Amino acid sequence: MKNEIKPVKKGNKPQPHTGPKLVLFGRENVKIMIIGAIIIALGFILMAGGKSSNPNVYDYKAIYSFQRITLAPILIVGGLVVEIFGIMRKPKTE
Repeated sequence: MKNEIKPVKKGNKPQPHTGPKLVLFGRENVKIMIIGAIIIALGFILMAGGKSSNPNVYDYKAIYSFQRITLAPILIVGGLVVEIFGIMRKPKTE
């Protein structure tokens, strides 16, 4: 009888897996991803800008400045590229 079912003994607990650890991201990958997150945060901070001295006055130059319209989105997209690079980079095997 090849397909014989063996009875389970009471008190036998499954043993924890003691094989090699599966590391999803290496130390360098995590550093790269942290740098990418900092770049993205800096882009959002630059996009937020500062508060207006008078909230009743529409300041066209402050809202549509180079910092908010050009620099901040470039930093955010650049940070996302760094994040993707950090995720896709193959960790070094030791």
